[in-house]
Amino acid sequence: MGYYDDDQAQQNTQKKGGSKAGYFLSSLSGLIIGALIVVMALPAIADFGILPTNSGTSNTNNASENTSAQPVSYDVSSDVTSAVERAGDAVVGITNIQSSGSMFSQSTDPQEAGTGSGVIYKKEGDTAFIVTNNHVIEGAESVEVTLADGTKVPAEVLGGDIWTDLAVLQIDGSDVETVSEFGDSTALKAGEPVIAIGNPLGLQFSGSVTTGVVSGLERTIPVDVNQDGVPDWQAEVLQTDAAINPGNSGGALVNIAGQVIGINSMKIAQSSVEGIGLAIPINMAIPVIEDLEASGEVQRPTMGVTLLDLANVPAVYQQNQLNLPEEVKTGVVIERVVPNSAASAAGLQDMDVIVEMDGQKITNSIELRQHLYTEKNVGDEMQVKVYRNGEIQEFTLTLTDDAQL
Repeated sequence: MGYYDDDQAQQNTQKKGGSKAGYFLSSLSGLIIGALIVVMALPAIADFGILPTNSGTSNTNNASENTSAQPVSYDVSSDVTSAVERAGDAVVGITNIQSSGSMFSQSTDPQEAGTGSGVIYKKEGDTAFIVTNNHVIEGAESVEVTLADGTKVPAEVLGGDIWTDLAVLQIDGSDVETVSEFGDSTALKAGEPVIAIGNPLGLQFSGSVTTGVVSGLERTIPVDVNQDGVPDWQAEVLQTDAAINPGNSGGALVNIAGQVIGINSMKIAQSSVEGIGLAIPINMAIPVIEDLEASGEVQRPTMGVTLLDLANVPAVYQQNQLNLPEEVKTGVVIERVVPNSAASAAGLQDMDVIVEMDGQKITNSIELRQHLYTEKNVGDEMQVKVYRNGEIQEFTLTLTDDAQL
């Protein structure tokens, strides 16, 4: 038990050495087999897209070969663009040409006095007809029309109406290809989208398009026709927030179907006001357009009197000269009756105070004209109540036109 057996020790040593060699060979074989499996699995891993981008260049090159940039095209058509396509080419530029001269120069060369817009509304044969604002062509010695393609043609003014601020022109329509379509302005609703087309600030911005909505219907604004600082008329207009600027006057206000529903006329030009543009409703414009085209003027009935609002007469004259009852505060004073007029034939006299027409109370000359021009025609009869020397009297007039005076 106390000594060492060499043969036994050698055998044990050999057994231990043999075991280590076997482990080494087994481990080496496992590593080799594992490496082979990884190498064989790499292509499959790459196919699933989980190979790191920096693992090699061959796959990256293949990917770039299979990927190419494709151009993308967007369709930007909309209801607005479609409406502009239908109506845009019917909107033209209007140039007011007047002679320029002064006390220091004998030159009377024609020069541009202003520009505006117009709308081609009809073509008959080789003649085209354009509606614009009366103030666009007012005072013109000649008028030039610039079509949408830039072609310039001379225009003949068929007629203008100061009360509605409308005018009609006639041009050679050989180069005219687009004619506008009138819509129905009575069918408009507040908030409905509209488009203004015209030439703001001149022809360099011709065909400009602005969009907005109908902000208000049947607006009435005072108009000073004779520029004496006193309103003579209440114009009924459409209100829109589509931008309308100088030069847009006479252009088209169209609905989303591309139909003309208004003639752009003016804007509220105050520093504290933004987005209030005004247009003449097309249903109100059509009868005026037809009259101007046919006869060069609007056939309106007339009474044959000159007028003064009672509100502008001092109280002392109301009582001492007109002999009005104290409760009468409004009405229209007849300053002068024109001889051989409807008023003269009916028996009306100077200093009569009109307070009622056809049963409708009349408080001022604007209401009188509104009733006369919008509700009556030449040849109609009209019942008028007046105060004369403090007493109410009634007369029947048969209305005539200016040509009969």
